[in-house]
Amino acid sequence: MLKAPLHTKKASPTRWFNRLYTLIYGVAICTLIYRHCCNLINSPSFTTILLLLADLVLSFLWVTWQPFFLNPVHRQVFPENLPQVAEESDYPRLDVFVCTADPFKEPPIGVLNTVLSLLAYDYPTEKLSVYLSDDGGSQLTLFAFMEAAKFARHWLPYCKKYNIMDRSPEVYFGNDQSLFPETNEIKAMYENMKATIKDVMDRGTVDIDQINGDRMIKALSKWSTGFTRHQHPTVIEVLLKSNQDKDVTEHYMPNLFYLAREKNKATPHHFKAGAINALLRVSAKLTNAPIFLILDCDMYSNDPKTPLRMLCHFLDPNADPKLAFVQFPQCFYNINKYDTYCTEHVLENQMCTVGMDGLDGMSFMGTNAFFKRDALLGKPADPQGLWNEPDETKDGLEVAHRVADCSYEENTKWGSEIGFRYGTLVEDAYTSFRMQCLGWKSVVCKPTRAAFLGNMPVSLNDFLSQSRRWYMGLLQIALCKFSPITFGMKCMNPLQALCCAYIEFRSFWSIPIIIYALLPQIALLNSSSIFPKVSDPWFSLYVFLFLGAYGKSLLDYMVAGSTYRKWWSYQRMWLIYGCSTYLFSFFDWLVTSLGMSTFEFNVTSKVLDNELTKRYEQGVFTFGVDSPLFVSISTAAIVNLFSFLIGLKQVLINGRFEELFGQLFIAGFGVVNGWPIYEGMVLRHDKGKMPTRTTMKSVCGALLIYWVFSFAF
Repeated sequence: MLKAPLHTKKASPTRWFNRLYTLIYGVAICTLIYRHCCNLINSPSFTTILLLLADLVLSFLWVTWQPFFLNPVHRQVFPENLPQVAEESDYPRLDVFVCTADPFKEPPIGVLNTVLSLLAYDYPTEKLSVYLSDDGGSQLTLFAFMEAAKFARHWLPYCKKYNIMDRSPEVYFGNDQSLFPETNEIKAMYENMKATIKDVMDRGTVDIDQINGDRMIKALSKWSTGFTRHQHPTVIEVLLKSNQDKDVTEHYMPNLFYLAREKNKATPHHFKAGAINALLRVSAKLTNAPIFLILDCDMYSNDPKTPLRMLCHFLDPNADPKLAFVQFPQCFYNINKYDTYCTEHVLENQMCTVGMDGLDGMSFMGTNAFFKRDALLGKPADPQGLWNEPDETKDGLEVAHRVADCSYEENTKWGSEIGFRYGTLVEDAYTSFRMQCLGWKSVVCKPTRAAFLGNMPVSLNDFLSQSRRWYMGLLQIALCKFSPITFGMKCMNPLQALCCAYIEFRSFWSIPIIIYALLPQIALLNSSSIFPKVSDPWFSLYVFLFLGAYGKSLLDYMVAGSTYRKWWSYQRMWLIYGCSTYLFSFFDWLVTSLGMSTFEFNVTSKVLDNELTKRYEQGVFTFGVDSPLFVSISTAAIVNLFSFLIGLKQVLINGRFEELFGQLFIAGFGVVNGWPIYEGMVLRHDKGKMPTRTTMKSVCGALLIYWVFSFAF
């Protein structure tokens, strides 16, 4: 029996308040739906139907949101107690998968900083292997990592000698680091490496005639005529080998592998899921670690002891044998103090994680998770489900090339029952959902110091486009035969299934948001009252529901350790999502489902623009491009502005305050939330302002909406 635990779990004291709130607020919602039904029976109209629809969808989403708060738990790990259960020599092998796809959108300098921070883990080097999956098949990326492998021989011993915490060189040298005898020398090496890689990136090609070393020349010569990112053979390079390559202090280094899986235009690539499945097969033939970490290329390690924290869960004698993965929350270093675009995802990363952890575990976030290999591959009685041919050779590298072929998965269970599942753009959430339906579980590990730090887009268009892709993929899950509402309810904890439903039905928010962003306003323009008078007892119900929803949301932000200013950005962006990404993801799903279009996976650019970053740090919205996403939110903003002004005029002249106050308040609320949009359309003259063409389209759209729907009043 352990003298001291490896980890502890404690239920949150807020759960009792949350349960009471759920009960009281649920009764209020039922009362509102009852009123709508009575109105529909007594005086059916277009307005009554739309209001009922909006509140029914809101009720459904509210119900799916509540399970996150019913039993939240907080865990704590004690890596200092690991020696009680295992010596370092007994630690399991660990494979790390880092995925990149485009050297121009995901600059190699940033990716290699992530990889170097992982190679420098406080973990036995002979047990650690890092795989870089380059889905762009770029010669530039391979060259950059050949240079990184050289630098690692100096960087790794330096970090461990002085117990450096920031083991991403860019972060370390960017901070006010302590000066050690070798610091200036190491920094000069790093700057020289950056300059060499930048020169190659600027030229767009590697001049092999100027490369020294037969090994590098042989590897880089594989990029021959006809080699493109969509048409190329498998490339696997061993950049560091743990039992051969030593650092400058004569200690062996971890393994470092480069993989560009085979691609051709006739075979589906399955985006990131296909890349990870190729990594699973290749790593099984080369190192076959029982645990592997999946990490985005821009998520560098912020704590070298993270693997030890993970082991506190997997090596715990009392751990659930069905524990599939340990998820670390996503944290970002480039969020401004306002969190202008709500990219920090406070509720998702702080509240939802611990909420699902109190059930049977949260969904995989797509990065920052340590998986048990058996959970994804299993131990099938029929090995042909995993490998479509026997292993007839002892040359692991030769077999690794074969299992990375683009046609290798034919006639196997890869993508359906084994590995990452295909069929959606968000294969991470889909895969973990299918695993949980099979009984696998997960835990959340939230150390005080973030385990990983990444960056988020600082351009509004980039972030909305990225979100549009996420929500379209989630909708694919929500409306398929494996929907959490049908399939999930039968195969997993019903409360957990509701949590998954909330995540996957996020696009449905567009229905009530658009109705409430347009319907009361158009009615106000036509002097029609659609809500109870202020003196009517039913009006107090609307007040309670509004204050209860927004008050609870603010309280959750405060409990999560955030600020009022960030909460304001959150609720403002929530309205923007409803008129843009949520809405467009519906159309994307529809046209894709009908076979009218195919949705391609586009890598979000990680390239930072100084002017763009400066505006973001000031909390200023950046528009700058003529995007359909901006047309929709600007149209709604214009409708709210004009309805508020005209409604205010009606109240002041005709004195219909009690009748029109509800609609006037909603329109005014929309105006306050839409201020950055008005500012971008009228008051700004920088490159980030709303394009004039977008503004004109929005005005036309607002007039069209008014003309079409005014006939209903």
